[in-house]
Amino acid sequence: MSGTVHCSRPLEHVMLLEIDNPPRNTLGRAMREQMRGHLHAADADFTVRAVVVSGRGKAFCSGDDLREELEALGERGSRGGNLLDFASLLEQVEQLRVPVVAAIGGWCVGGGVELALCCDVRIASTQARFVCAGVNVGLMASAYRLPRLIGLGPARHLLLTGSPADVAWARACGLVTAVHADDELAGEALVIAARIASRAPLSVEASKRVSGLALDLDPEKGREAQGRELATLLQSSDHVEAVRAFLEKRDPKFTRS
Repeated sequence: MSGTVHCSRPLEHVMLLEIDNPPRNTLGRAMREQMRGHLHAADADFTVRAVVVSGRGKAFCSGDDLREELEALGERGSRGGNLLDFASLLEQVEQLRVPVVAAIGGWCVGGGVELALCCDVRIASTQARFVCAGVNVGLMASAYRLPRLIGLGPARHLLLTGSPADVAWARACGLVTAVHADDELAGEALVIAARIASRAPLSVEASKRVSGLALDLDPEKGREAQGRELATLLQSSDHVEAVRAFLEKRDPKFTRS
């Protein structure tokens, strides 16, 4: 049976995407196309202010479908096509207009680690396990994004051994920012997404853009990037609304304008 990426709107302004392709929640070609469609919809729908990505069952995601990769290896002209296609999906997640929260329950393996790294916030269940499986299958993954997030030493431990890491290790090195009981993970991810969705949308989107550039910019370029965004935000109706709401001691009503 083919898998499904379930898409729902459990809260106002929040989209939930659940990878459901047992037993490992791989993202083969058909699954990637489903995911792409939902991400395009989220980008185009300005009522969406946050996205949660999770996996059903005992895995978050295990990357590409190796059966499809094996088929591609028999077709000389197709070698590498799966990797490039998977990489384009990762870039789409990373560049999504709104923040993405990864709720990592169970196994997070190979391209699944890359998917988690492309999300803006990562939380995990006590059952989560992480494997940078590139060296286990004669490939490479996460060698760029992982060191930038957790540092070179811890990253190389995962990247060069291909060994599993438990959630305590992941929490200690900053791969995830919170750990919850398995039955509480989904609810906690929605709490974070709801909080993001309740903030000024243009400010959230600008903060995502600039923070995504931060590690690659020198101080001067960083100030310029922030200055450009602030010049726009200062003219927004939401900024005026936020100041008025603060002075009137009420919750702001943001309109993304």
